[in-house]
Amino acid sequence: MKIAIAQINVTVGDFAGNAAKILEYVSLAKKEGAELVVFPELAVTGYPPEDLLLKPKFIKDNLACLKTIASSIQGITACVGFVDQAGKAIYNACAVISEGRVAQVYRKIILPNYGVFDEKRYFSPGDKPLIIEVSGIKLGLNICEDIWFEEGPAKEQSKAGAKAIITLNASPYHAGKVKEREAVIQKQAKAHGVSVIYANMVGGQDELVFDGYSMAVDGNGTVAARAEGFKEELLAFELSAAGKLSGWIKTKRPDPAGEVYAALTLGVKDYFAKNGFKKAVIGLSGGIDSAIVACIAVDALGKENVTCVFMPSEFSSNDSLEDARSLAGNLGIKFLEISIQKIFKEYLAVLNPYFEGKQPDITEENLQARIRGNYMMALSNKFGWLVLTTGNKSEMSTGYATLYGDMAGGFAVIKDVPKMLVYAVSEYRNSVSAVIPRRILTKAPTAELRHNQKDSDSLPPYEILDPILKLYVEEDRDAKEIVAKGFEEKTVYRVLGLVDRSEYKRRQSPPGVKITPKAFGRDRRVPITNKYKS
Repeated sequence: MKIAIAQINVTVGDFAGNAAKILEYVSLAKKEGAELVVFPELAVTGYPPEDLLLKPKFIKDNLACLKTIASSIQGITACVGFVDQAGKAIYNACAVISEGRVAQVYRKIILPNYGVFDEKRYFSPGDKPLIIEVSGIKLGLNICEDIWFEEGPAKEQSKAGAKAIITLNASPYHAGKVKEREAVIQKQAKAHGVSVIYANMVGGQDELVFDGYSMAVDGNGTVAARAEGFKEELLAFELSAAGKLSGWIKTKRPDPAGEVYAALTLGVKDYFAKNGFKKAVIGLSGGIDSAIVACIAVDALGKENVTCVFMPSEFSSNDSLEDARSLAGNLGIKFLEISIQKIFKEYLAVLNPYFEGKQPDITEENLQARIRGNYMMALSNKFGWLVLTTGNKSEMSTGYATLYGDMAGGFAVIKDVPKMLVYAVSEYRNSVSAVIPRRILTKAPTAELRHNQKDSDSLPPYEILDPILKLYVEEDRDAKEIVAKGFEEKTVYRVLGLVDRSEYKRRQSPPGVKITPKAFGRDRRVPITNKYKS
């Protein structure tokens, strides 16, 4: 029989829009001659619904939406993710829809409760593996986490005669996840000796990006068909009565930096589209971070919807102005220049009597950042532009950022992108079209908040800092373990101290796209008031 995977982009809580999308792809699948179409996990509600699941009306509306969807499906079987209910319990479930009705329901058995997942907070686990039959072929149903474990429901289903496992998924992206996920599915297909039909969601939802890359993997572990990443698609292929697949590799994965760039672009695009924002404004410094954010914004929103603002002070170099202006010209975006120097002097004149006897320090540096933040928010308020902040993960980790200054904004595009990865992603973007001036990529990073300032005055070199941060933040290694990796003890303890002391800042930062395996916020929940030292 012919099977179609509907790799769709839905929005949490948009029942009417999600239903329309589901029925649109049912129609496309029928035109392809498919007898079965598979949708992602919780396609009716969007994923993750989080505490909307605690609202009884939300559950009722979801069930009413499913009923409306089912009544419109004829001549094809559809597997659609929704929230099922029995008494007070709710379930992450799959409806098997045929001839205008829900014929069977499968409830997810293995509920993830780590990282960004909180499913045990909301759902009860199912307890019965389900096998359905379509066109005379037995198929097991799984939902996301179910297929990641060899002792999951697929084991029992394959022993009971299932020729393929259908799995509905909302598997979020992080760098390296696509390769990891494919390896897991190949392993499970070989372990159970059955084909695995893997339908994954695509699209941005707050901090999360779902990359798609849906696939069909044969029982020998061969990928027979793969959808493109970061876009909606209908992927169709054949499944024989013996459970063999025939399809085609529709796309190859991009290089790692290109994959990250695609995730960031989709995250920005959907954050704007799904929340009703139209235009963005970015503080352009002439540095690498604001440069890549401007590129992402243009590729996500269109050049006509992006404005950049250069806000010089006495510490800003001519190189920075030239590079910022050149980048804006290359991208074809509106460029504003608004000096902060006069306002900065006024601040100092007012505060100097109170600062008497004190030498200039970080206070004066933060004042400049906060003046810039005020400018950006004023433009945002006046014109309805959403401010995109430009801090990277290395800065957010160590607190090398100013509250209510460069952290002020609506969406923090690269807050989960370490500095060295920023460079790699920027090189990738320039390989597509050379828009970032070469000098931006080669000059020493600087905040330009005092004369001759360099980031290395306050932080270890990024090629040393980033690996330490990865070990501590993402892998939860302690100081002694990190030192044992060959890093200088003094540097390790200094970096860990910076990370620990900056938690209060991160709690006040805007949301941003998850790119690493462990992002701040949803993934890493550390108390602000905390005396423990690693």
